[in-house]
Amino acid sequence: MGDFAQGLSIGFAHGRSNSLLAVVVGLYGTLKDIPFLSITKGSFRKVNERECQPDLAFYVGKDLPNIPRNNSPIDTSQHGSPSLAIEISATTLSDDLGQKCLLYEQLGVVEYWVVDVASATVIAFEVANNGSRQIRTSSVLTGLEIEVIEETLRQIQIKDDGAINRWLLMQFGSELSGSDRE
Repeated sequence: MGDFAQGLSIGFAHGRSNSLLAVVVGLYGTLKDIPFLSITKGSFRKVNERECQPDLAFYVGKDLPNIPRNNSPIDTSQHGSPSLAIEISATTLSDDLGQKCLLYEQLGVVEYWVVDVASATVIAFEVANNGSRQIRTSSVLTGLEIEVIEETLRQIQIKDDGAINRWLLMQFGSELSGSDRE
């Protein structure tokens, strides 16, 4: 593949974890009636700050921003910072826990998750007052236990996506009736 593809490649573990986390947050928000907007690999820019591009980002809550449908970076001074930023870490764990964590604190992200693909663990932080503290239950996605996300990541190696989604529906206490599922 040559030099061109070396720094740009994203492997199966990263891509699958990224897709699965989008499903976890999407199912949870949907079933718990939590309004949200999801953005994959979107750029966020704050005036006089660096730009960031989390693997996944979510605006969560009643007052979702009305972001123009174009390909410009999202201006956080105009639309606010995402409520949740997620980095999938296949090779950059120290950077994701260091420099990127500081950047998300400066941008005012409410919650930041670092997913360690190798160990199927999630290091989640709640950000407040320009600092952060580690959490095991999401405050942005009220009541979502980090352990459920980690168990979902462990299932990647042994189950297909449909089986994982059905397991998630059971975990999240789906209140769909039989007729709603057809």
